[in-house]
Amino acid sequence: MKIIYKITYPNGKIYVGKDLTDSINYFGSADSRLVALDFTREQRRDFIIRREVLWESESATDEDVNAKEVEFIRALKSNDPAIGYNRWPRFNGPA
Repeated sequence: MKIIYKITYPNGKIYVGKDLTDSINYFGSADSRLVALDFTREQRRDFIIRREVLWESESATDEDVNAKEVEFIRALKSNDPAIGYNRWPRFNGPA
């Protein structure tokens, strides 16, 4: 199963990613430095993140999944630094 997921951090910011293996233990590859900047040392001691599967397919090609990931990043604006941690595709401001 191939999936597109959304990670929500305690500060409300999100990260959208893909997993081509549907690993239950995979939580994305958001830039740890960017995430760390938003949390104090105390906040880092105990927090909960949420992973939601937004889309899944048993038959999609890797290219289909890549396109779907970009579609969700743009739709949810997770590439807007005020909203999320995706840095690609580049956010160009309000549409």
